Amino acid sequence: MFFDSSLDDPAALASIDDVLRELAGWGAQVRRANTAAADALAGLEPSDRPRAVVAGGPDGRLFRAVLEPVCPVPFVAWPHPGLPGWAGPLDLVVVVCADDAGSDELSAVHEARRRGCALLVAAPAGSNLHEISAGRGTVFLPAGSSEPTALAVPVLAALHRLGLGPEVDAEPVAELLDEVAENCAPSVSADENPAKELALVLADSTPLVWGGSVLAARAARRLAENLRRASGRPAVAGDDAQLVPLLADAPEVDVFADPFEDGPAPLGPALLILDDGATSPMIDAARRRLQETAEASSVRIHPVRVADGPEIGRFVTLLAIGRYAAAYLALGLGRPA
Repeated sequence: MFFDSSLDDPAALASIDDVLRELAGWGAQVRRANTAAADALAGLEPSDRPRAVVAGGPDGRLFRAVLEPVCPVPFVAWPHPGLPGWAGPLDLVVVVCADDAGSDELSAVHEARRRGCALLVAAPAGSNLHEISAGRGTVFLPAGSSEPTALAVPVLAALHRLGLGPEVDAEPVAELLDEVAENCAPSVSADENPAKELALVLADSTPLVWGGSVLAARAARRLAENLRRASGRPAVAGDDAQLVPLLADAPEVDVFADPFEDGPAPLGPALLILDDGATSPMIDAARRRLQETAEASSVRIHPVRVADGPEIGRFVTLLAIGRYAAAYLALGLGRPA
């Protein structure tokens, strides 16, 4: 059962105050991460272009999503221990860890040092990762934030300065996150709060989440993970080929069902469309196919639109709205946020 009233109840909202405060500070985290790395970034300039870039760790796919369309060399995400067998002295390895390094990050750096790869490392100063990565050919960015996505912003700025990616400015990203914090704050009522509205949509639905661009699709997967944790229910992210069959087979809603006699109705799907403003014939066609199938199956469609700002800013804005929504969803379901 979902308690709608809890979303505007000050006493109930106070129970998730720590979570909401952390989300509200995400813009500040981006600024802190940028400030901590500022001196290191100032000293960077383009040098000999690597043969390829390998991004290790769990955020490697995020960097690939931002850089792959514009990077002048092959860019490989490697979320596994070690490095690809071909990586060597001609390649750049990127490793990011916002707190104590895990075994995958440490093994990637060990392998990079052993094979003579150039390194770009972002980690806390004095950490194990900092110590083992130190040496010639290493660019080190001190972590000013424990939020991995905030730390990704100065890493992207460093790759731009090395001539490998688009220009990334931290302040517009932080401002977009500040705007989300203002719009999704607990004091904003459910009829004006996009995150509370999304939580209400999902109160009795199974989310099917789609993002058309590479970054929106990445945000969709992250949002689905957050919703699964918040609700204890299934949440599926995928492309149109994966989601259309689920929409087409959605159970019909029996408007005459009596929950007291017939029991709770099965959760029907709701289609969440994450729209970051990217457009192309393929994206537009996929969106139309999903919308037409959802409408034919009487499935509710809920868009989450972010049209302004740099690519990474639109990505983190979608993430932030989704994380607020997950917190409000957990509150309404009486689950830990």
